[in-house]
Amino acid sequence: MALIKRLASMIGVLFCVVTITFLLIRMSPGGPFDGERKIPAEIERQLLAKYKLDGSLWQQYSGYLGDLVRGDLRLSTKYRNRSVNEILAQTLPVTLVLGGVAFLIAVIAGVWLGTVAAMRRRTWRDHAAMFAALAAISLPSYITGPLFILVFALTLGWFPAGGWGGVSHLILPALTLAAPAAAVIARLMRGSMVETLEMDFIRTARAKGVGETAVVYRHALRIAILPVVSYLGPLAAHLLTGSIVVETVFHIPGAGGFFVHSILNRDGFLLGGMVIVYCLLLVCFNLLVDMAYGLLDRRIKTHA
Repeated sequence: MALIKRLASMIGVLFCVVTITFLLIRMSPGGPFDGERKIPAEIERQLLAKYKLDGSLWQQYSGYLGDLVRGDLRLSTKYRNRSVNEILAQTLPVTLVLGGVAFLIAVIAGVWLGTVAAMRRRTWRDHAAMFAALAAISLPSYITGPLFILVFALTLGWFPAGGWGGVSHLILPALTLAAPAAAVIARLMRGSMVETLEMDFIRTARAKGVGETAVVYRHALRIAILPVVSYLGPLAAHLLTGSIVVETVFHIPGAGGFFVHSILNRDGFLLGGMVIVYCLLLVCFNLLVDMAYGLLDRRIKTHA
């Protein structure tokens, strides 16, 4: 029952996003066919009919909702004879692969660094890990990306400087995208682990002679990781939308470039389609995070 309520709320969120996005695009100045040269009135009427932009605002809105229900995101007004579905099918998998690898790197590196820092509190390992985290948070992707290219691609020649192909093309952009997220996770993990290690059940485990490694990884980690889990939903969405800069720096043919150009080109259907897909991914990630949160701590019950 709770799952059904949650799914119903997800549909409500998506409906609101679709409505607001549609209205904002229609209210924005300019149109998809505005240019330096004036289009003849007859040709403009044909274009409006082809892209279903004729009729009243309500007719356009209801028609757009009907197409969305059928899974049709309509034609792009900029890329001739290419549908938004086709563009997303070609570019979104690239963005998902890049974001997925960056997500795994951020979670694994962040949890490990935060745990090591908490276990070695007030030592050089703790200070080094937190300094690295502070540096990763402070440096934006458009600085770390070119810096990685300079060091690891142009100077050392270990990886390609850009493009999209094999695994080697994925490493530098994934590290660039994952670095700030890993730093945030490391700081969250350290603070939570320090608090958890001071709890009574940890003292009891130590009093029974359980080794420190077993105390941390068998008992404390499951509780300490809860703040990190709650951060994973927004993180996943951030890595997808934040990949725009990284894709530009490394010349990756992902959805980020099309997202930016859809705004500049006033391509409303492409922009709306990408916003809807990103929102759908966000609500799905948040649902998975809530489910994982309940599995990790049985005391927590997720309510829709």
